[in-house]
Amino acid sequence: MTDIKIEEKWQKKWQKSKLFQSNPDEREKLFLTVAYPYPSGAMHVGHGRTYTVPDVYARFKRMQGYNVLFPMGWHVTGAPVIGIAKRIGRRDPWTLDIYQNVHKVPEDELNKFTDPHYIVKYFSEEYHNVMTQLGFTIDWRREFTTIDPHYQKFITWQFEKLNQKGLVRRGAHPVKYCPDDENPVGDHDLLEGEGVAINELTLIKFKMGEKYLVAATFRPETLFGATNLWLNPSEEYVKVKNSGEDWVISKKAYHNLLNQKTDLELIEDVDAPGLIGQYVENPVTGQQHIILPASFVDPDYATGVVYSVPAHAPADYIALVDLKNDAKTLEKYGIKEEVGKIQPIGLIRLKGFGEHPAVEMVDKMGVKSQEDPKLKEATNEMYKLEHAKGVMDEHVTGYSGLRVPEARDAIKENLLEGGKGGIMHEFAEKPVICRCGTECVVKILDNQWFIKYSDEDWTETTQNTLSQMKTVPEEIRSNFQYYLNWLHDWACARRIGLGTPLPWDTQWLIEPLSDSTIYMSYYAIAPHLKNIDPEELDEEFFDHIFLDKPTTKTNIPEGMKEEFNYWYPLDWRLSAKDLVGNHLSFHIFHHSAIFPEEKRPRGVVVFGMGLLEGHKMSSSKGNIILLEDAIKIHGADVVRLFLMSSAEPWQDFDWREKEVIGTKKRLEWFSGFAAMVDELHGSQIQLSDYTEAPAVDKAINAWMISQVHQRVRDATQALEGFQTRKALQESLFLFKKDIDHYLHRVDHQLKNEDDHEEITDVLAYVLGIWIRLMAPFTPHACEELWNRHGGQGFVSEAPWPEADLALIDEKVHKGEEIIQGLVDDIREIKKITQSQPEKIHIYLAPKWKWGVFDIAREVGKPDIGRIMGQAIQSNLHDNKKELASFAQKIAREMTKIHYVGWVDEEQLLKDAQGYVARETGAEVVVYQEPSYDPQNKARNALPYKPAIYLE
Repeated sequence: MTDIKIEEKWQKKWQKSKLFQSNPDEREKLFLTVAYPYPSGAMHVGHGRTYTVPDVYARFKRMQGYNVLFPMGWHVTGAPVIGIAKRIGRRDPWTLDIYQNVHKVPEDELNKFTDPHYIVKYFSEEYHNVMTQLGFTIDWRREFTTIDPHYQKFITWQFEKLNQKGLVRRGAHPVKYCPDDENPVGDHDLLEGEGVAINELTLIKFKMGEKYLVAATFRPETLFGATNLWLNPSEEYVKVKNSGEDWVISKKAYHNLLNQKTDLELIEDVDAPGLIGQYVENPVTGQQHIILPASFVDPDYATGVVYSVPAHAPADYIALVDLKNDAKTLEKYGIKEEVGKIQPIGLIRLKGFGEHPAVEMVDKMGVKSQEDPKLKEATNEMYKLEHAKGVMDEHVTGYSGLRVPEARDAIKENLLEGGKGGIMHEFAEKPVICRCGTECVVKILDNQWFIKYSDEDWTETTQNTLSQMKTVPEEIRSNFQYYLNWLHDWACARRIGLGTPLPWDTQWLIEPLSDSTIYMSYYAIAPHLKNIDPEELDEEFFDHIFLDKPTTKTNIPEGMKEEFNYWYPLDWRLSAKDLVGNHLSFHIFHHSAIFPEEKRPRGVVVFGMGLLEGHKMSSSKGNIILLEDAIKIHGADVVRLFLMSSAEPWQDFDWREKEVIGTKKRLEWFSGFAAMVDELHGSQIQLSDYTEAPAVDKAINAWMISQVHQRVRDATQALEGFQTRKALQESLFLFKKDIDHYLHRVDHQLKNEDDHEEITDVLAYVLGIWIRLMAPFTPHACEELWNRHGGQGFVSEAPWPEADLALIDEKVHKGEEIIQGLVDDIREIKKITQSQPEKIHIYLAPKWKWGVFDIAREVGKPDIGRIMGQAIQSNLHDNKKELASFAQKIAREMTKIHYVGWVDEEQLLKDAQGYVARETGAEVVVYQEPSYDPQNKARNALPYKPAIYLE
């Protein structure tokens, strides 16, 4: 059933029937979107998971009767494709290898990749084709790229709105910057370093004769506890001139700072080993500090100079301890005596710690050396604790009693005002690499345009929008709350790349994340725009459509505004969880700024990462499997099934080939089930004859029907919350287990004509439900089965099975539990006694014991006195001693079982007598009254647990 030809057949039929073209009608609508892809490479199985989740949900809701819109577009804004085109043009070997061998672009096509527009065209067409091959229910009439003239007019309108509201400003700001492209970069422009923050550090100028040794720190408040400076004598250091002063920093720091300071001049190289043992002056205390060697100092981070605070920085303390024990280094630089005198200086009080918190933290966490991986954890923990709860000590003149953050800000301000310090910016992690292959730097851009996400009123409105939204999973809400408050102003324009010019300053282009915030609204009107001249799409046009403002225009297509109002607001937005801090937060910000409250988004779902055989997927490292290849090998339905069953959407999933093959076998079993039902029926089942649950006499048949409705109930509930894995557990894996059990149970009954008909009716009814339940996950196989068995129309439009709660019968489930418990008990007795009985005597609990169980259920807790009292008072049994003894026993028993009331065990065992005999290999005799009981076993019989005697 995973035949590619069958899949292609149904894809053509869907397309021909325009099944997924969604137009407004009287039904309740559901509008969902997933982040449109950046088509600079082929689709891999990680993309497959991203786009299959919304498709499964869209199919599910369509079958529930909703009018569903699931559109797709192509995000081509920015510099990545320009970087790719440049590298292809200069025949860069690494790029050629990636595109030939990973993305599998034919040589004749690759030669055209010097044109960035052609790259976009090539891969967007490939994406479209692969999405079609996977059976996605996309309304392709709404397809667009972000450089289409109509879309650019829409983006122009969006930015005019933001500018009118004072939410765009001009100024200087640190940005991620590609020196090769000479352009700011966003996360979408990066090969490595997505999501890496830019941190602000304070520069501290330590006087050293006529020059300054310049260190950088997050924690200027710790200057009062400095004991020495560290630099790496194995690295290159230079003297540079900055605003008339001579600074000593690492050579790599000089190249980084060139992007942040305009008046930096390289003077000469400095003999780094010659600096070891010299002294510098602390700018706030006036004390002299020795310069010491440290291999841990990274010359590429900040200035390549660090001042040491061993009382409050675990890394400094451990480095000092290591140096004191390093006789060779101490002798090499002649610093043994000086280093031996250095002791930590405490300056921050922290509850639960003494004078030197870092020393205690190192001991507490068992950090042994600078190479110990626990050192980073100790450093982070110390920083967090002192930031949250630390108070400056009494001896810190001018700052005593201040909380650490207050002291930090005050000391930093004093350093800057007094010309004793400065500011620089640095990446929180390295490397950060542009898609063109160049390592990025932090650059201060003047006259840059920024979106003011720091605006307090805007943030408050956006937080209010979030409070009205659903988040999946729910726990991601706190991440959104944090980022909405934390977001700083965002550089929203670039000098080069593809995109829309900033309307009031056309030398700038709007950057990729900033032009992809409210494009969901564009989907709603995209089909109407194709016959309109883009130049006619001005502010009045979009104001009328989106904001319901009056217009005198006569060129607005009929029904366009009504279509937007029908589909909006957006019900669900799906995207990766690592985009919560930018793309998804921007999405909420921009809707909150531009649209009225009733048109703002209602829900968001986040995705986890994709792994390949346990390793992170990466196109740049060649660690991917192309989606097109996976479909050719396994079939679209198998790919869909594996992607949806391996993990919930927000969890990381791992593509493992062996498990994919196992999934294929499950799908083949599902398809084979239909053929088996036909065979039992004697001809092909017509599903239209089995739309209602059949009336049944046998308990096992009622059990199967009950199980089916339980699975439908639980699968539906899971899908409503985007729990695709749980939904498939119910719809396929547990469902199959139920059917396996049922077929085993009724196998012996199929020889009886009356039983055979009832069983076949049940299986035919189950088949109709099962096909529909699986249709969102494996649509091609389900369409084929539906069609073969006379299902009306497409299964994609068939009504979703509804759980009939009246058919979910606790007593029926309990009955089957009794039968299986009985078979298991007999097997266990046979195993212990190592016997093969000829006859098995089964004794059922007498009526009075059921009465005691009823009383115990009413009492509701193991209250022996009350149970005994009520049982005796009710006169349930003549033997009061036996009654009291039983009541005492079952008070404890009731806590172990799920009691649902009386079950007709006699009829139950009569129906299952042949099954129990077959399973145990012996004749079965059932007694309601113990007419034969040589070992007095009947007295042990309990409700739900008959007594057994093997003979």
